[in-house]
Amino acid sequence: AAKEMFEAPALPGDPQLSANVSLGTTIMAVAFNGGVVLAADSRTSSGRYVVNRTSNKLTKLTDNIYCCRSGSAADTQFLAEMVSNYLETQRIESGKEVAVVSGASLFHKLCYINKWGISAGIIVGGYDATNGGSVYCIPSGGCMVKLPYALGGSGSIFLYSYMDSHYKPNMTKDECLALCRSAVAHALSRDGSSGGVVRTMCITADGAEDSTTPWTAIPYTLERDPKYQELVKANLPYSSTTKEGENVTDSSQNF
Repeated sequence: AAKEMFEAPALPGDPQLSANVSLGTTIMAVAFNGGVVLAADSRTSSGRYVVNRTSNKLTKLTDNIYCCRSGSAADTQFLAEMVSNYLETQRIESGKEVAVVSGASLFHKLCYINKWGISAGIIVGGYDATNGGSVYCIPSGGCMVKLPYALGGSGSIFLYSYMDSHYKPNMTKDECLALCRSAVAHALSRDGSSGGVVRTMCITADGAEDSTTPWTAIPYTLERDPKYQELVKANLPYSSTTKEGENVTDSSQNF
């Protein structure tokens, strides 16, 4: 009865701790004839705040397997470290190269059993002698699907139709790299939670090769698209009510 009569006031909630924040990214992986290419942007965001402009979302698991991470940076970094440790133990005990499906299966199990406590969307890509270049998608919830290409993150909603139109099986390495860079560049132009540079990781029988393309050199931006140049001219750089004139440095002058 006393608790009902003298109810304690509710503590004010901290919006940075109690409210859900929007986490955004663009990640993808595409298999080609002889390997696989993983690509991602480099922006880590928390709501409207850009936490890191140049983060690396392509994480090494073994020499022949990498993953793309989306969701909570803390959750996915921890998962990647755990899977990497398991795979290294397997490689040492077996004395053989680890199959790509082994890494994907570990992510699948860890994400599924912890699906209510973590925010993680993973794309696993790599090359092994048995299956060649392989791509596995482990979205939020923990299922695992093998695909010729996989997309993830908030920027992926702008790329499904693009990939339907531009993807083709048995591409060459250079064609696949160009496709991935172009796709991520288009996502950067449309998705406010994606940005920074375009990182790629190409994995073949010869090993892994990474590259970074700065924003000034990516294949597509809205600012360079001729279709939008007329819109730029149509929008005045200042309001029509702005008073033009020299800056006044003497406060004694009458306005």
